[in-house]
Amino acid sequence: MPPPTNRTPRLMTVLTKSWMTPNMIRVTLSADWIKTLDAGIEGAHFKLFIPERGQSVDEFAQQLSNGPRPSVRTYTIRFIRVEVGEIDVDFVDHGDAGPASTWARACKPGDVAGFAGPGTVKLQSFFADAYVLAADMSALAVVAATLEAMPRDAKGLAFIEITSPEDQQVIDAPVGVTIDWIIQPSPHQPSVQSVEKIKALPDFLGSVQTCIAGESAMIKTLREELVNRRGLPKSDMYISGYWKIGLKEDEHQKAKNKAA
Repeated sequence: MPPPTNRTPRLMTVLTKSWMTPNMIRVTLSADWIKTLDAGIEGAHFKLFIPERGQSVDEFAQQLSNGPRPSVRTYTIRFIRVEVGEIDVDFVDHGDAGPASTWARACKPGDVAGFAGPGTVKLQSFFADAYVLAADMSALAVVAATLEAMPRDAKGLAFIEITSPEDQQVIDAPVGVTIDWIIQPSPHQPSVQSVEKIKALPDFLGSVQTCIAGESAMIKTLREELVNRRGLPKSDMYISGYWKIGLKEDEHQKAKNKAA
């Protein structure tokens, strides 16, 4: 059963913040209500409510309750430790170009943010003969969590685009799943490397599940390749556009909803 989703924002407090790699920030947040969530929901998304710079905890709590709605972005639970009420959230460091990156760069222990959710884990079960995964840095957390949840005898390929070689992370993937770290130094330019590598794969034999997320144009092309050309059942796939070049998240979500 999927975890219950709570759409009412709840406060959580920053415990630690560090740059895991040159372009990825990990923030650990805590709250007693996290102890009520299910274990094993790494990879589930949630809505992050972001306070304004200099806003007090009381002011932000009042805003969550009474409005106006703060800035909101969608993020992934990278790790959860329900026994101590902690989650880890990874942020791509875009400088001060957006509210989430700005907040993650500046936050310090004791600061707060809001949480609504969680959503569901993207692959609810694993049954495939092979797996195909792909992500840019915006979706690295969901693919990493999926790799770590897989059966240890799983086989497949993961294509992960990162900004620099130093942005590689340690992921506890099955030994039978090869991770191809692809350097994409200009993440706001259209990416073709993952698309080309997946298109070049031989015909699939047996069942295939996917976990693919990232920039919208890449997702559109890969959906055409995997669903329309190769005939993978949509029920065996997680494939989702997390952002679109030139659009803010709010604008991208409106475009997705209009196209649905």
